[in-house]
Amino acid sequence: MKILIIRFKQIGDAVLSSVICNTLKKSFPDAEIDYVVYEHIAPLFKNHPYIDNVISITKEEQKNFFKYIIKVWKVTRKKYDIIIDIMSTPKSEFFTLFSLKSKYRIGRRKMYRGFTYTHKISEPIDSKDKVDKFLKMLDPLAENYKILYDNNYVIQIEEKEKEYMRKKMEESGINFSNPIFICAINSRRPEKVYPLNKMECVIKKVIEELNPQIILFYSPSEKEFAKNFHSRLGDSKNIFSNIETASIRELAMLISNCDIFFGNEGGPRHIAQSLDIPSFAIFSSKSSKKEWLANPSKKHQGVEPRDIYPECHLLSYKDCYSLIKPDYVVDKIKELYLQYCRNM
Repeated sequence: MKILIIRFKQIGDAVLSSVICNTLKKSFPDAEIDYVVYEHIAPLFKNHPYIDNVISITKEEQKNFFKYIIKVWKVTRKKYDIIIDIMSTPKSEFFTLFSLKSKYRIGRRKMYRGFTYTHKISEPIDSKDKVDKFLKMLDPLAENYKILYDNNYVIQIEEKEKEYMRKKMEESGINFSNPIFICAINSRRPEKVYPLNKMECVIKKVIEELNPQIILFYSPSEKEFAKNFHSRLGDSKNIFSNIETASIRELAMLISNCDIFFGNEGGPRHIAQSLDIPSFAIFSSKSSKKEWLANPSKKHQGVEPRDIYPECHLLSYKDCYSLIKPDYVVDKIKELYLQYCRNM
């Protein structure tokens, strides 16, 4: 059996959607599972235990429709038995258009779309989070097969990769004898950035109370932002903004060497949870904690404005964020530290 899963969009979406790959591999151990994602995300799924092949759509293929169609045509010559189009956009539907002999062509039910699907999944109204929502895409298969559901999203970092990054961190001044925290100070979407004055308070108080080393990570395009924020924190020997990562996989290697992840909600936090690194996420009013903090636990927590004030939707965006006080965030980070790091 050959199975193709298509998941365009960003890091968090691709990581959370990968539970479909896990579930299908456990349900059909002999099946070949292929996962289609954007090029910059593909390295995350290298050596993934439940994915046989990661197929990347390059930036050029994203921009050039003709090249994209050629890529889709080549991929679908494999003659898949099952195709699951998670996004179900006009663009992603070309995979099922070129695979009309596939027994299962599963997509979302959307108006004026999905004419090439054999099964259309309506938007779930009872899903507990994004992972649960994605797994409902497998409902048509559950009618005829025993599906072994697995809602744990994972990323596999090899020991040699972890050691490579460990050496890089040590060269940058990190001491592995002391706790190492990593902080998401920025976000791809500006409305998801916790106010910098409040994040500054969080970091300073965490250092004052726990004395950890704190790494400020960033993508190449965010370097100036990170350096400017670092300058606001002074010359503290506890703060590091000198560890650059060349790819999303190197960021995963960096996170895998840390003890706690905290900061803005987004793809990097999903990476932390995939690696089972204790995490605390700050959600803006524009992002639902219920949906995006999939599989919450004592080890993986978060806060959103409506936790503080359920009617926060009546407030302005800035007023909503002001509900999340730095002291609250610090207390939650301390809880993680005391439970998972103190005896390390």
